Amino acid sequence: LRHLDLLIDKMNQKSSLIQILKSVPRVLTSDMIGEAVSATIPSDDQSLYGSAELHGPKNAEVRTWQTFRLTYTTGKLGIDDTGGIRIAFRFISDAGFLQTTDPTAPNYVSARSNGDGRLELKYDRAGGQRPWNETLTVYQRGGYLKPGEQIEIIFGDTAGGSSGLLMPTFFDSGRVFRVMADVQATGVYIPLDADPLYVSVIAGPLDRYRAALPTLRRPNEVFHLGLKAEDIWGNPTSQGATRFAVSASMPVDGLPSHIDFAPENGAMTIEGLRCSHEGTLKITMSDVDGQEIVAGPLEIAQGDVAHFWGDLHGQTGETVGTNTVEHYFDFARNKSFLDVTSHQANDFQINATFWAHLNDLTAKVNEPGRFTVLPGYEWSGNTAVGGDHNVFFMNEGATIHRCSHALVQDRADAETDAHTLTELYSKLHEEPTETVMYAHVGGRYANIFYDHDASLEAAVEMHSAWGSFEWILTDGFPLRRRVGVVCNSDGHKGRPGASYPGASVFGAYGGLTCFVTAENTRPAIFEAIRRRHTYGTTGPRVYLNISANLPDGGTLFHRNPDAMPDTKTEQVTDCMIGDIVRTNGDTAKISISVRAPVGIVSVELRDGTKVLHRETTYSADELGDRIRVMWSGAEYRGRGRNTAWHGRATLTGARIDALEPVNKLNPEMKMQQTGSTAVVWDGVTTGNMMGFDLRLTNLADGADLEIATNHGNLDLALSDIGFDTQTMDAGGLHRKLEVTRLPNVPLPSEVVLTQDVKVAEVGDTPIWVCVTLEDGNQVWSSPMYLFQD
Repeated sequence: LRHLDLLIDKMNQKSSLIQILKSVPRVLTSDMIGEAVSATIPSDDQSLYGSAELHGPKNAEVRTWQTFRLTYTTGKLGIDDTGGIRIAFRFISDAGFLQTTDPTAPNYVSARSNGDGRLELKYDRAGGQRPWNETLTVYQRGGYLKPGEQIEIIFGDTAGGSSGLLMPTFFDSGRVFRVMADVQATGVYIPLDADPLYVSVIAGPLDRYRAALPTLRRPNEVFHLGLKAEDIWGNPTSQGATRFAVSASMPVDGLPSHIDFAPENGAMTIEGLRCSHEGTLKITMSDVDGQEIVAGPLEIAQGDVAHFWGDLHGQTGETVGTNTVEHYFDFARNKSFLDVTSHQANDFQINATFWAHLNDLTAKVNEPGRFTVLPGYEWSGNTAVGGDHNVFFMNEGATIHRCSHALVQDRADAETDAHTLTELYSKLHEEPTETVMYAHVGGRYANIFYDHDASLEAAVEMHSAWGSFEWILTDGFPLRRRVGVVCNSDGHKGRPGASYPGASVFGAYGGLTCFVTAENTRPAIFEAIRRRHTYGTTGPRVYLNISANLPDGGTLFHRNPDAMPDTKTEQVTDCMIGDIVRTNGDTAKISISVRAPVGIVSVELRDGTKVLHRETTYSADELGDRIRVMWSGAEYRGRGRNTAWHGRATLTGARIDALEPVNKLNPEMKMQQTGSTAVVWDGVTTGNMMGFDLRLTNLADGADLEIATNHGNLDLALSDIGFDTQTMDAGGLHRKLEVTRLPNVPLPSEVVLTQDVKVAEVGDTPIWVCVTLEDGNQVWSSPMYLFQD
């Protein structure tokens, strides 16, 4: 009966979230959006500025070609010569770039009027102010328009042979055509005060199914299975109805034998599952065509802790992103199956209305034991004065200390601003609720050299949709910083936990953090963050356990003693991920266990920046005719870090039997086999990696692989490509191209190893792990900080 009550509670909570979502309009009202508003306008009389209508499909599938006809009717003043109208779109978009010169080419836009003069069109990707950066301006030239005359704009005009306007790759409940008018030729465009004009961008046809389980639970501890259908761009789609036969590698209470999968939103959750015995669980779902979807592995083991997965960093249309915050939380719980989340909007764009709404909403959707939601925001100060930091509160009601009011019109609370990181630390210590912080690498990367408060700042974000950044951790080792590792998405499309990059500026899939703690509540998650009991991945749920046995024992500190010398301590002979321990001796035995849903290439045990041991899942004797080519790195640390790669690989004396992309996230990005001996590609890396495997055949003596890229060239005899990696340095920030040989068969997905390490006499010995998977994903543990002095 208790089990049934729990199931009912969970269903009620999901239903409550869905009801909240249904009560929210598809398009945000202006009072929720932080933006720059002109203080000087011709009049408060809206009839001066005219009106607009949009004709076209109400719903459009992602990446389809569409046509929209926008008709603007002038107001009481008409439009003066050299005045005009402006249609603005949100900055976060990967829709087709508008163009006004070639009626035969995609994304062509035309305009005409029934008044005097001519129209001149200007498209600018960055012509407006955040968040309405993308603009099309229609200037009135050589005459004026009278009241009631019209301008007609056709987006995706196909009359001359254009294929139309290309839709974005991601779901958007309301892609707005924001119309503004400059009726008196002052250069100031006033938004029309009317219902927004928009199209809903919806998911496309089924491409794949995804299933998710947690990675560690204790016997008889409840867990859930998530199942969803995705289109090619990662949007949950309703076009995947089917029936699955369900099997499991060990008994699971509450698991049905069949699942009739036909959810309207493309995702469903099987709640209230549990295993009574220890073991490794995998759940396999087979559809009517024999396709199998496997969830897991999930370790069922006795112990003090379980694993809870979260993405604590993303934002929505109230600031620079898309969709609503209600959609965001629904997606986190019910479509990416997260245990923990938070909303992190840029502070300088959070107005008082949205901050109050956000606090009200996090209190409503927080569900202790099932779905932990932390209130908070991103402090988005310039790198020169500290850089981006995520701020999380234990409870609602805290003051938002913005870095500025850059896009917040009401300055009534301007005195609460914290313009520098140092000021922010000071103000957060005065808050009545508890606070923790992450250092984040985004548009403004965190400057860990500027300041650091170890009592607040507990972790660094090593991976997000912006890329991968080991340096944000390793830079701190010489400074004796003792922080944990987390990974999140910083997604701007309202898809926490499953943040695909699409075809825009983001070059990586969003990351996930595993919180290693006893329960899924706000206090427990806070404690895991503060004690660095976390590890992060570039997206997959991977089981990782790292611990140390101390033969001579040691003193474990519950907080960083450098910041809190009176912190609680205990005497230990063993410690876990993230622990800070003063050892009584100079040796420790490290134990590592990894279980992944795909093959594992390597597990690196590191002491700071030094690799102590690299464990591979294969030997030189097992190598086959699979050649892996991978490129990685970034331009530099700042906002423009994306590195574009253009390359060609050509074989002599061998043929390509198969080309297999690795970590290729944009389906439209070129990676193509040409003939039987060559591959051409385009790619983008932002600190992360991508590449391909070549399955070779017909190898002859003297066979050769020649690689030419825009960042350098590499020419290798195939006989020289073996167990050791061949590397081409490509400058930039850790930018390189690597070639290695792998076995022909899939790699093992489990690694267990032990290794003795020395603890330095002076300074910290940060012991941590980096795991590289066969599909190009990675896992990083928080360091254990061992020291003697």
